[in-house]
Amino acid sequence: MARITLSDITPWITEAVLSHPQDLPQYIAERLQISRTSARNQLNKLVEAQWLLRDGVSRKAVYRPGSLRQVVRRYTLAGLQEDLPWAQDFAGRFELKANVGRMAQHVFTELLNNAIDHSGGTSVTVSMRQTPTQLQILVSDDGRGVFDAVAERFNITDPTVAMLELSKGKLTSQPDSHTGRGLFFSAKLADIFDLHANDAAYQQREWQRDQWWQRSRPACRRGTSIYVAICVDTERTLDDVLRRYSLDGAGYGFDRTVVPLKLITQEQNGLESRAQARRVVSRLAQFRRVELDFDGLADVGHGFTDELFRVFGRQHPELELVPVNMAPRVAAMVGSVRETVQPIAA
Repeated sequence: MARITLSDITPWITEAVLSHPQDLPQYIAERLQISRTSARNQLNKLVEAQWLLRDGVSRKAVYRPGSLRQVVRRYTLAGLQEDLPWAQDFAGRFELKANVGRMAQHVFTELLNNAIDHSGGTSVTVSMRQTPTQLQILVSDDGRGVFDAVAERFNITDPTVAMLELSKGKLTSQPDSHTGRGLFFSAKLADIFDLHANDAAYQQREWQRDQWWQRSRPACRRGTSIYVAICVDTERTLDDVLRRYSLDGAGYGFDRTVVPLKLITQEQNGLESRAQARRVVSRLAQFRRVELDFDGLADVGHGFTDELFRVFGRQHPELELVPVNMAPRVAAMVGSVRETVQPIAA
């Protein structure tokens, strides 16, 4: 018989102990087809690794979930409703502060809904794990991949440009039924957010400046895989994050966004052209305030800057364009262009 490891058991032990607190050794023995003695040995390892807590001793012991918990489920996408897996299979199996639980439910249902409505796949696997420091959610579908979906709907074939559009928010392939908030705010709620699809991968970290998107090593698999980690002791709330992107910081309107310009640069490929600027300003008229984040850029070209602030700025005087985190040469270039901007005569 193949050797049993803890990783063979941990995906289902949380549900097992909640269903079999008093007869867990017998359940383990039957499920793994091992002796009761071997089952108790496995339980000892799970207790030592903090997957289980044990009250009492020997054959009368009662078990309950430890500080490590996990639930893994696979669902057929056809006809799936994203609230039911949360309510039936995941909620109640984890011990979370109220603010973390609400954020987890929001992220879980938004990412699962994206798989249902946008992936074009047949199945999705959802894993949620709690550690002493983090709540981790992984949603993986077998569909076409988010970057292929963006390419099909918006004719954007470069994953970097697609990621730029996703980073702005309000991007959706089904505008009649979605607003493009789900993926955007799921990323902003997370301390760690990783997105893998179509041989491309991007990540952002809450502790980085405005949660910059950065390229990372892609996972070689079909479909879309999204990993989210939230610190279990965070004081952040869903309301705080939603309001952060309203114009006055008090409402729930998605009025402002931040555009990380370094995302579309590469070595020896900076921001020089008007075409690049036109990609940056695409869909920005949907917002009322846009912060253009130049962090990490030492220089920008005149054509790029002129198209961004003079041409687009004059076309949309109602939109507040705010450059932030500018290096000295960038600030000088932006300043020289903005000095030439004259209001359009009535």
